[in-house]
Amino acid sequence: MSKTQSKEPSQSKANGKPLPRLKEKYRAEVLPLMIKEFSYKNQMQVPRLERVVLNVGMGEAVQNAKLLESAVAELSLITGQKAVVTKAKKAIAGFKLRQGIPIGAKVTLRGNHMYEFLDRLMNIALPRIRDFRGVSPKAFDGRGNYTLGLKEQLTFPEIKYDDVASIHGMDITIVTSANRNDEAKALLAHLGMPFR
Repeated sequence: MSKTQSKEPSQSKANGKPLPRLKEKYRAEVLPLMIKEFSYKNQMQVPRLERVVLNVGMGEAVQNAKLLESAVAELSLITGQKAVVTKAKKAIAGFKLRQGIPIGAKVTLRGNHMYEFLDRLMNIALPRIRDFRGVSPKAFDGRGNYTLGLKEQLTFPEIKYDDVASIHGMDITIVTSANRNDEAKALLAHLGMPFR
């Protein structure tokens, strides 16, 4: 083998596994588009996805612990990663809530898991919602993060209707490295987020 030929792995594979479709799209299409659109000086200034956090609040779990177990199992099934139980930070007498009681579940996705989940969310789960006309373009927090609320977990094809203990919603927060809402919105729109 000559010096000019190197034994580099191909761009589309990492650790022997193929790169997620959305990650390849980000590198091939979104980076050049964003550099052109916002006149960045180099690739490192372009906003990128940092993590996706899925959160399920189960207030009913105070009375029925089985509901929380099923929510954790469903969240793990949807994301392919084990969900963590969240606990109440303070006591609220009106809701019969004591500090430290388990009241929800969450999962934080990073890297390839995050890209694969977002791909499934944008191309499979969201279009399955009845009367879906796009997600709200106003749900940014001012620092480049986007939060999306789903009314039921059944929009994901991994969840079977017969196995569901109770129908509950969830919040999906997409954290980006963007500093402004317009940059984050452009990034998500180029990746395929169906905004209204």
